[in-house]
Amino acid sequence: MMETVQALTERRSIRKFADRPVDRETLTELVRAACAAPTASNLQSWRFVMVTDADLVRKVDLVSPGLSGHPPVILVVCSDLEEVACRGSAHSLEYGCMMDAAMAAENLMLRAVDLGLGTCAIKSYNEAAVRKVLRLPDTARIELLVTIGYPEGEPRCPARKPMEEVLFWNGWKENV
Repeated sequence: MMETVQALTERRSIRKFADRPVDRETLTELVRAACAAPTASNLQSWRFVMVTDADLVRKVDLVSPGLSGHPPVILVVCSDLEEVACRGSAHSLEYGCMMDAAMAAENLMLRAVDLGLGTCAIKSYNEAAVRKVLRLPDTARIELLVTIGYPEGEPRCPARKPMEEVLFWNGWKENV
């Protein structure tokens, strides 16, 4: 098992996938990691639609301009708005769901690195079309898509800004 720092530094947005399926047990393990993420007010309102059928993957791909690399799997991370309406607040509905979905997706993506998989979070898609393709109920709001598969080739490591550009102590740009 990988160390946390190694998973954090090795995670990349994979945009080219090998023509190799990912088994259901491995995909379930990824969602188990997602469910371990923090969640506002412990709502756990995320829902995960794992798209493994090649025809459905192709259809979602066609209406998702941000998606690339022909992934074998697309995970659709949704929020159950009915659950939030019953147990949450307006703040949960507006901000909490997206925050929870993002944290769950990051957990999943880090576990994927540990398992030798590649992922890419996608926010560029036609929600109405994805909703129709997957027959999602009106009470499910799509928060993001995550492509999943075995990477083809070695992804490049993008440059990161130095700490002095992103870390401030005791106020904005007050590096004292």
